[in-house]
Amino acid sequence: MKLVRTEEINIEEVLKILDNNGIIIYPTETLYGIGAKYNSKRNLKKIFEIKKRPEEKSFPLIVNLKHLEMVAEFIPSVAQKLIEKFWPGPLTLLLPAIKNLPEEITKDGKIAVRMPGESFALKLIQQSPFPITATSANISGFPPADSIETVIEYFKEAPIDLIIDGGKLPGIPSTIVDTTVEPPVVIRKGAVELSFH
Repeated sequence: MKLVRTEEINIEEVLKILDNNGIIIYPTETLYGIGAKYNSKRNLKKIFEIKKRPEEKSFPLIVNLKHLEMVAEFIPSVAQKLIEKFWPGPLTLLLPAIKNLPEEITKDGKIAVRMPGESFALKLIQQSPFPITATSANISGFPPADSIETVIEYFKEAPIDLIIDGGKLPGIPSTIVDTTVEPPVVIRKGAVELSFH
């Protein structure tokens, strides 16, 4: 396990690790996330094991706008408006998933995506040719990690290739909105205040 501070990191190296089936832990603008290439079946399974996560839960992804067509069947108009207003930022949207994506990143035909706000995660995804998983860095049932100390405590024994140290993070998770239904539904209240009536 390699630990590197964000200011010393080379993003191309990180992308190479992900492209070669590696797993990373990285800072977003909210919390630490566990990253793998979105369609690496083996790693998606491995992350479930590392997190001891119940099978029925799926992983959200970080994306840039070019990635949306790789994972979403279409962008509902309400989602388009939210993207224009809140991305990059701590807003996760549930979109209709394209067929044949790994089950670890879809649930009930939906996929959860966001473009993270100002952070290492944003720089990473802006340069990445593929979406990256963004499930919170914690063991299921424990609080998500907002500090590098917590990350190391949770994962010192885990098969993680690289941990990127972004120091202490704000710790407020992203807001999650299901835009596949009309009107949209706030699934989790978080850093972005929203209500639909």
